[in-house]
Amino acid sequence: MIDRRSFLLTAAGATLAGLPARSRAALAASGPESPVHPPLLDNRFLTFNTVIRVNQIEVTRNRNAGEDEGRDHTPETVQTFRNAFEQGWPGGRMTWALSWQALQDQRPNYKAIRELVAEYHNKYGDEVTFIPGGYFANVYNTREQVNKDLHDALAMISKLVGGGYRPRSVLAGYMAAENQRYLAEQEDIHVCQGNIWSQYAIDNGDGDGSISYPYYPSREHFCKPAQGKDDFIDCVNLDGWTCDFISARRAGADAKHNSRLGVGPIETLAQGRGSREAGLGHILATTAQHFDRGFDLNGFAWVTNCWELCLVKQFEQQGIKDPLQYLTRWLSEIRKRWSNAVCVTQGEFGLAWREQFKNNGKLDYRFVTRGTGFGGSENNLEIRWFMNKDFRLALLRDWKANGAEMVIDFTRYDLKAQEPPGPARNWSLMNRINQKGVRRQDKPIPLAALPEDDQALIRQRYPELFGAAPQIRQERL
Repeated sequence: MIDRRSFLLTAAGATLAGLPARSRAALAASGPESPVHPPLLDNRFLTFNTVIRVNQIEVTRNRNAGEDEGRDHTPETVQTFRNAFEQGWPGGRMTWALSWQALQDQRPNYKAIRELVAEYHNKYGDEVTFIPGGYFANVYNTREQVNKDLHDALAMISKLVGGGYRPRSVLAGYMAAENQRYLAEQEDIHVCQGNIWSQYAIDNGDGDGSISYPYYPSREHFCKPAQGKDDFIDCVNLDGWTCDFISARRAGADAKHNSRLGVGPIETLAQGRGSREAGLGHILATTAQHFDRGFDLNGFAWVTNCWELCLVKQFEQQGIKDPLQYLTRWLSEIRKRWSNAVCVTQGEFGLAWREQFKNNGKLDYRFVTRGTGFGGSENNLEIRWFMNKDFRLALLRDWKANGAEMVIDFTRYDLKAQEPPGPARNWSLMNRINQKGVRRQDKPIPLAALPEDDQALIRQRYPELFGAAPQIRQERL
């Protein structure tokens, strides 16, 4: 299995004026503690997160794996990071996620960092929250221990920020359904970055099988959308960072491609697939896939990204001069191209979605993407994704050769699903056909070659895929 960080080391809020009138009025009347946020529909959202930790992998409260990153975390880096973000998006809000040890470490740099992020909440309205385990807490810990960590750490966050502060979301990498249920029912937190879409054979945990835009998870499996009232967890489950759909169909990474290629800086700026400028170009192209065609198809658009704070120093060590210039330039270009885009905290976006959708019944996400030619994003390929409560479906074709579409993923959510009973690496949800192609059954096939019951399920939602009269797109939800 490939570790993104190991691969890196070896590979050498919009301004108020830009908002719609009703959003502008609401935000003008709100302070950092207010739950007011822009409405979901007719908006393009960016959420931007960072992770502050002590060790690369905080297995438990007191046991680590990987590198000690204390030297990469300084208050000066935090200030430079926040200034670069503000320069790129004046008035934007971001989310700071602190690990257990980052909340506990008594060294002067971590004490100063904690004071700074609390100040940024008061100054900018940034969200300050917790990340259990430094990603993938369920790989190493029982559900019971994760709940204990959540409870105790959230209390520390409230004390750190003061004034009765309570985060609106938690950052987790991925998180078991029972832990997301605990967040909603016991901690009254209803947004969780609880899945990493297309996560498989890379980093320290596997969790492929979900849909890529928000949904309420099932009690059976965090990758499965809740199927009904008895199955429902009132916690908006968010993706970790936006990926290129062409690259994401692969498993893991090698010298030619990375399945996590998208808006993330490790895969685009630091892994030697081309110039830094080409990497920035791919970041913007991935953003455009959502803010242009995706917006038209879905009635809103969302891009999310995470720059772990340690990357600033590590990029510099890799010879990337002024790495934060690329963050500033990306943000500035978004504001230039999509002047009405909004940059809010992860919690604010999740709650805007929760106000619009009370369950998963009306979800109908559609995406059409062509590769960019950068890295493993082949520019001759086009993929169409359909994602809803009942299933996700991906159709891939060689558009330059006018090739036929082939099913590369059909994951049914009406089937029984089950998470591992305890700590484990692989938490993926795979049934009919999975895009990663790691099982014998995961061979691309024509839509008409699917079993009749699978075709019937798809036909109920998308009869046009079977040659029926084209269906006029439903009104925006």
